[in-house]
Amino acid sequence: MASGTGLIAVTYGVVRYGYGLQLPQLAAEFALSAPAAGAVAAGGFAAYCVSALAAQRLLARGSARTVLWLAAAVAAVGALVVATAGSAPVLALGVLVAGSAAGAASPAMVVAVASTVRGPRVARAQAVVNAGTGVGVAVTGAAVLAAPQVWRPVWFGAAAAALLTAAAVDRLARWPAAGPRPVDGATTGMLRPLLAAGVAGVGSAAVWTFGRDLVTTTGGLPGRTTAALWVLLGAAAVLGALSGDAVRLLGLRRAWALTVALTAAGTAALALAPGAVLVAAVAGAAFGGAYTAMSGVLIAWGSALRPQAAGEATAVLFVALTAGQALGAVATGALAGRVGAPAAFGVSAAVLLAAAGVLPARVRSSAGV
Repeated sequence: MASGTGLIAVTYGVVRYGYGLQLPQLAAEFALSAPAAGAVAAGGFAAYCVSALAAQRLLARGSARTVLWLAAAVAAVGALVVATAGSAPVLALGVLVAGSAAGAASPAMVVAVASTVRGPRVARAQAVVNAGTGVGVAVTGAAVLAAPQVWRPVWFGAAAAALLTAAAVDRLARWPAAGPRPVDGATTGMLRPLLAAGVAGVGSAAVWTFGRDLVTTTGGLPGRTTAALWVLLGAAAVLGALSGDAVRLLGLRRAWALTVALTAAGTAALALAPGAVLVAAVAGAAFGGAYTAMSGVLIAWGSALRPQAAGEATAVLFVALTAGQALGAVATGALAGRVGAPAAFGVSAAVLLAAAGVLPARVRSSAGV
């Protein structure tokens, strides 16, 4: 669990969401406009989808360890490209490659946890590993806080950490036997969670891509203050480790509605008062914890529908979530250029509320539906 949490921290919190966290520095150094920054983020999200679909196919063939090393390799390569980028196109290429790593990391870790942890602790273990996103965001935020203009070493460190954590996971996990196995259609009967994940992705892209830029540029908060706020967001995201218990106690329907509604509330609060430190702190913490818990609920939702193919189900649902984020990043950047960032964030919050209304069907399962 510790090594898996570390891998998720690197592939999500650093090399995927680190771009948005460091966007003020990157935009200044590479002269990126809001639409251009959104397009770069969308490219990373789209690459994630390609990686997750490839992971799904490999998992169906019983190649979970291959998926693990695919995630580590693309994270390391992408991070190195970003770290050495000298122009906007090279930066965009690195973000695209690095952003794809998480698409393979989550499905691989779902399989690793399911085959290693036994009994009722599986759901909690999945949630804890998934909450590694918050650890990565907090670490990246702390690095930005300590040295706001020195962003390249973060990406060099991420490249090394991706390989080291993958090696630890590979050694410690009890991998299932390799070889192809029959799996039902990955999307059969999953229209509802796919729709919910896609709409939630559209709405959540605003904060991950433009959140820090909003409080820095529009809100006028100092760079060190906004970095500290994102450390808080990452620390709160660790609370997503409780998503497994939330599903067990509340059921999938209420857990989904609650986590998505709280994600919307955090987004809306940032839109209303981006220059108020206390509001931004509470909003960021609410968003971080709720979003990570929401993604944990998606894992539980997919596992309930596909108990024998939880990794493949996670890959498909996270593709929908990330495809939505790709669309949301472009739309938010374009909308911000026309009506301003606060209004664009308000629209994103409304989209998230719509996603909260797409609820799991009323059926019973071992996941606590």
